[in-house]
Amino acid sequence: MNATPPRLSIVIPAKDESRSLPGVLQELRRLHPDAELIVVDDGSSDGTGDAAHQAGAVVVRNPYSLGNGAAVKAGVRAARGQLVVCMDADGQHAPADVARLLEMQAQGYDMVVGARSGGRSQASPWRHLANGFYNLLSSWMTGHRILDLTSGFRAADAERFRQFLYLLPNGFSYPTTITMAFFRAGYRVGYLPIEVKKREGKSHIRPLRDGVRFLLIIFKIATLYSPLKIFLPISALFFCTGVGYYLYTFIEYHRFTNMTALLIITSVLVFLIGLVSEQITTLLYSRNA
Repeated sequence: MNATPPRLSIVIPAKDESRSLPGVLQELRRLHPDAELIVVDDGSSDGTGDAAHQAGAVVVRNPYSLGNGAAVKAGVRAARGQLVVCMDADGQHAPADVARLLEMQAQGYDMVVGARSGGRSQASPWRHLANGFYNLLSSWMTGHRILDLTSGFRAADAERFRQFLYLLPNGFSYPTTITMAFFRAGYRVGYLPIEVKKREGKSHIRPLRDGVRFLLIIFKIATLYSPLKIFLPISALFFCTGVGYYLYTFIEYHRFTNMTALLIITSVLVFLIGLVSEQITTLLYSRNA
């Protein structure tokens, strides 16, 4: 192994991608001969790891499938480059776009994400609508426009990427978590429009199951990012409902009911939980910084 650390490491999580992976690696090697190519074989049963090794990549093998996020974490930990590019092994991401990501990243961004442009770059109309909803929700959470929350094609400063490895889920979707974590830390995130090809082979994403997981991850990271943006609207909803119910009972029955008290007390408790969560989040990121 070369004693001099490479400037660029390209991390490719792969599970049963022996058909498409060799072509991706060959093109990457042609375009970036000095880059460190790392393939994380996530418990494949079709010889993906052997195909990657024959193509000259560094192979990290998981004895069984740990999930896409776990594979990315393993690859980033093994990366020696100052910059790390994460991309898929299924042929959707064009190796030629790596240079475009790096060019934009060099303009002062800590992370640049390849944003799929239009419905043609989405796997299905359902995925297109779901990703649009995730983008809107996360944009509101972070206060920044997020063009593609779930894109797995990105280039980032390796050291800053590693700061948030402990937050990343082992399954889907690590892109959601790392994007919102970068925004929370005040790092500069940019988006580069890209076109993705039709994947080779079968997708490992199950729309209903993983769609719910994506949504839960957004709310989980939102509570780490800015808890009051979650708790304050809920508190306000309980408070307004309590006041409205009080006005109704006062006008109709001239009394203050137990339900009114319960709703108002609940609103106060939810607000206080959000306030405490906000302080914990501030301490967490201050310590990490």
